[in-house]
Amino acid sequence: MGSLADSMEDYLKKLLSLSASGCIDIKRKELAGKFMCVPSQVNYVLETRFTLEKGFSVESKRGGKGFVRIRKLDLSAENLLSMILQDIMDAQMSESSARGMIHRLYELKYISFRESRLMETTLNSLQIVQDVTLRNSLTGLLLRDMLLMLIKYNF
Repeated sequence: MGSLADSMEDYLKKLLSLSASGCIDIKRKELAGKFMCVPSQVNYVLETRFTLEKGFSVESKRGGKGFVRIRKLDLSAENLLSMILQDIMDAQMSESSARGMIHRLYELKYISFRESRLMETTLNSLQIVQDVTLRNSLTGLLLRDMLLMLIKYNF
């Protein structure tokens, strides 16, 4: 049996697939009630399963008439790469974010399975770096360089 997070993710993705606009509005409290959990567990699912690198935009408005809007993004290769490169330039890149981006590129068929595995294996080598800040900086630099190489050779 899957976890609560898996069930909630599947439910939200099904709602998105049924939406003609590719966008859904939900109430955090109602979703928590449906899954018999607390709203912070809903937040966890939204923050970890519906990220930009996984192809989603999440907008939240708190308060009495608050809502959470989840939108499935349909990005071209150029827009996705631009977004990824901007993220890497602006901040350090955690391993999970880098893997999410690699998976998204593979899912959209911008890179092959082989290329995705090579990229992930390259990032695995950074596990020996104990300093998290340094490891995240190196992850960002390596991912950026791999993506630039793909762009140079016409993706």
